[in-house]
Amino acid sequence: MDTLLSIFDVKLAIENLPFVLSGLPMTIAVAFLSMGVGALLGLFLALGRGSSYRLLRWPTRIYISFMRGTPILVFLYVLYLGLPEVGIELTAFQAAVIGFGLNSAAYIAEINRASLNSIDTGQWEAATTLGIPYWRTLGGIILPQAARIAIPPLTNVFLDLTKATSLAAVITVPEMFQKAQIVSGRSFDSLTMYITVALIYWPLCIVISAFQERLEKRFSRYVNE
Repeated sequence: MDTLLSIFDVKLAIENLPFVLSGLPMTIAVAFLSMGVGALLGLFLALGRGSSYRLLRWPTRIYISFMRGTPILVFLYVLYLGLPEVGIELTAFQAAVIGFGLNSAAYIAEINRASLNSIDTGQWEAATTLGIPYWRTLGGIILPQAARIAIPPLTNVFLDLTKATSLAAVITVPEMFQKAQIVSGRSFDSLTMYITVALIYWPLCIVISAFQERLEKRFSRYVNE
């Protein structure tokens, strides 16, 4: 117990908890907006990746490969510090949302592609026979079934994205980790503050996992019916 107290200053953590938590709304905003960008772009990337047209298939494959093969931290620096050199200036918040969104879209695209491919092609053929338009078939028949399959891996992407928002601190986004860095800089006790941030992220991810379970139950009706 004494060893634990020597590496974790409870008083320091409690005193600075409100300040660290003041970065929580920014953490949530970056995570949700980035996931929204990634989900929307990821759907179209998945459709392009599975297209029979090379002009759609190859650019999406290259994009997915590039985003999955480059560090998000480097991409954040490029957006926030590199683009101003060519006359494009983004705020730290904008750079974070765009960076995380474009990066997560690559992973979401592969999840969506696998989920869409798992749906029996006979359903596409039946809809075509009945004269149902492509986008109506996709939105009303295929996507609801694919969503049930995609929810667990998509939630994992969102969990990783939520935790990865801490990287936004390097481009001065005032989220929780950046707040913790400020406190650790003036208190000279980085370990306590970093553990404090970890203890905040933990229940946040538990809430997201609970939401995943509710979504799975909601979409399970498409499997049971």
